[in-house]
Amino acid sequence: MAQHDYINRKRPQRGAQKKAPPKKKLPILLIIAAIILLAGFGYGLWYIKNNADPEAVEQVKQAPKQEPKTVINKPETPEFINEIKQAEIEVEVKEVEQKGPYVMQCGSFRTYAQAETLKAKIAFTGLVAEIRHTEGTNGVWYKVRLGPYPTKRGAESDKNKLKRQAKIMGCGIWLWQ
Repeated sequence: MAQHDYINRKRPQRGAQKKAPPKKKLPILLIIAAIILLAGFGYGLWYIKNNADPEAVEQVKQAPKQEPKTVINKPETPEFINEIKQAEIEVEVKEVEQKGPYVMQCGSFRTYAQAETLKAKIAFTGLVAEIRHTEGTNGVWYKVRLGPYPTKRGAESDKNKLKRQAKIMGCGIWLWQ
């Protein structure tokens, strides 16, 4: 609820009648200007109607003549394109020697549970991984690997699949020994 300032409010005088607000009158100059504009517009239309050139009016009333359509011929193909189409193409494909089978390693962990977690993520993408443990001077390591792949292209394809679907980024591809 809004607060009212009752202390500083002026009190109405008793017995005084409320004055009606003064009526707003439209300025006479505005009305006269509107009448002059309307009269000028009406005179302009009357002048155009009565002083028009009869020949120009007849030309406008007649339907415009349709020009005959010109037929554009399709351009002929140059001779060299026909020669290229008829020529026999000899393509020599060189096969790249494969260095050997490849393996992809996606993680190396100290605990078997961490390795199992990564293996499960990989399984959800439809790929099969295996966990190998190695013992070294630094202790036991559990490595999550995929493969072997006969070509590096196959390994790269699965690596990209893991990046897209499981957000696994740290996979490396090596020759299998």
